[in-house]
Amino acid sequence: MHGFYGRILTIDLTRRSFAITPVADEVLAAGLGGKGLATRLLLDLCPDKVDPLGPDNPLIFATGPLCGGSAWGASRYGVYTKSPLTGFYAESYSGGRCPEAVDAAGFDAVVLTGQADSPVALTVHPGGCVFHDASEVWGMECYQAEEEALKRFSGEQSGLALGPKAKTGAVVIGPAGEALVRFAMIANDFWRCAGRAGTGAVMGSKKVKAVVFTGTARREPADPKGMRAYAAAFAKEGVENKGVKAYKAYGTTMMVALMNAAGAFPAKYWSQGTCDHWEKLSGETFHATHEVKSHACLKCFMGCGRMATLTSGRHKGLTLEGPEYETIYAFGGLCMITEMEEVVYLNDLCDRLGLDTITAGNLVALVMEACERGRLDATYGSIRYGDADAAAALIQGMVQGVGLGGILAQGILKASADLGLSDLAVHVKGMEPPGYDPRALKGMGLAYATSDRGACHLRTTFYKPELAGFIDRAVVQDKAEMLIDYEDRLTIFDTLILCRFFRDLYTWEELEKVIGLATGLPASREELRKKAAHIADLTRTFNLRQGLTPAHDRLPRRLHQEALPDGKALTSEEMEYMLADYYRLRGWGADGLTPPNVL
Repeated sequence: MHGFYGRILTIDLTRRSFAITPVADEVLAAGLGGKGLATRLLLDLCPDKVDPLGPDNPLIFATGPLCGGSAWGASRYGVYTKSPLTGFYAESYSGGRCPEAVDAAGFDAVVLTGQADSPVALTVHPGGCVFHDASEVWGMECYQAEEEALKRFSGEQSGLALGPKAKTGAVVIGPAGEALVRFAMIANDFWRCAGRAGTGAVMGSKKVKAVVFTGTARREPADPKGMRAYAAAFAKEGVENKGVKAYKAYGTTMMVALMNAAGAFPAKYWSQGTCDHWEKLSGETFHATHEVKSHACLKCFMGCGRMATLTSGRHKGLTLEGPEYETIYAFGGLCMITEMEEVVYLNDLCDRLGLDTITAGNLVALVMEACERGRLDATYGSIRYGDADAAAALIQGMVQGVGLGGILAQGILKASADLGLSDLAVHVKGMEPPGYDPRALKGMGLAYATSDRGACHLRTTFYKPELAGFIDRAVVQDKAEMLIDYEDRLTIFDTLILCRFFRDLYTWEELEKVIGLATGLPASREELRKKAAHIADLTRTFNLRQGLTPAHDRLPRRLHQEALPDGKALTSEEMEYMLADYYRLRGWGADGLTPPNVL
């Protein structure tokens, strides 16, 4: 079928063997690859109530039917598994240059099963997989591990003669993944990562330090000439888009000012919707104070990444791509760290160790809030808001498994219970929300509650229509209907594995065009919404098998009981109204537990 390889590579780490199997055309047509295919595979391969860090939990890498071609915003891969952080569905995505190497290996999905008995690295290529001893790279931080993986385990070093046109890239875990920290990430291209839900811990549990992807395979579009012409016209129009220009100028750092203006910037561990020092954290100040340039993934004219070098402060000379808005909110807002240079340093520390900055920042802030309220046992010491050195020490402790950091490494559900802080902890399904306070943006409350992987902004990016005034952010009527439209369209994004920041460019009409050119499949809005609903049902079914109950689709009581200082609030009654509407429109029954039979 056009746009697909029609092949899956399954790697058995226990036996150090692999198998290549075909994928039926009807399976590819139903899911369009990416999330659609991976969710089907998880349902087939992942046992009910499986231990996320056990050998029976599969770890799936996938690219979409647009990757490697001329379409813009498609240099991305996805990772899918059962989350060790939440116990439910995990999906995480990353961009950069590496995704095209993942795709050039020539598979619609690569599935890791079992568990190696000692550290291994894998070289995935069109003919299968080569296994390597990784004991010498085990323990390395992410940047060094990626460099060494490419040196030691690429095509030539693996005895492969793929020629000079082969694309090669590596995904790695850091010490956090090795230590099974439940919010460890998978990294590539130094600063790109599949960041949330603990996919790095699953990779670490399988004793896989690195996967090097290499090859020369290419997907054959249904209409190659038409696809090239479409991509050229898309770029010509896209570069003039107002949103594209804003992302190119400031990246996601521009959200600091926007969210503070909206009173939706979570600060002082979810007790404020703005902070007095926000201008010091803003994108405008960051760009004016330090050396910051736009940086893009392959096949991207947006360049939202910030390649930054600090030109002052005690971390002068530190270079990285970042920080993103979510990292700024987590450390600068929740932890009340006032200096951007310190936020950048904590960003770099998490990247090196292989930790999700959103969860890490939330956990540090929880400790700071507990200390301020006198709720933490004195044996743990006292960690005050704004203390960047204490935050760094806690982060190191998470990876080393020592002291308070070792408790936090278990994730917010268990850590808050062990510390007697469950009533303070802010999370949904065991994953902390990103930087959009649902008391100010009520639709984001619904987005967090219903997200399959726990509190997440990327499944719907519903802050966009609320901030833009497409729907009143303060009301709950009709929120579910609009949210589902956003969710369905972005589910199709995740089957193609398109970058979220192209959401204003790839409308339903544009998706119809590009999918038709790539695959030749019918792709009307009606057809695509049916596919998206089917994938939503599949994902819901997976979570129900893993133990989902109605209580998991709820915000923490604290967010209903405590209004923001300016009076903005989201009542439990408003939340229940939106949830009931969402369940009805999804056809999942009054309690959300009876999706249509999709098996």
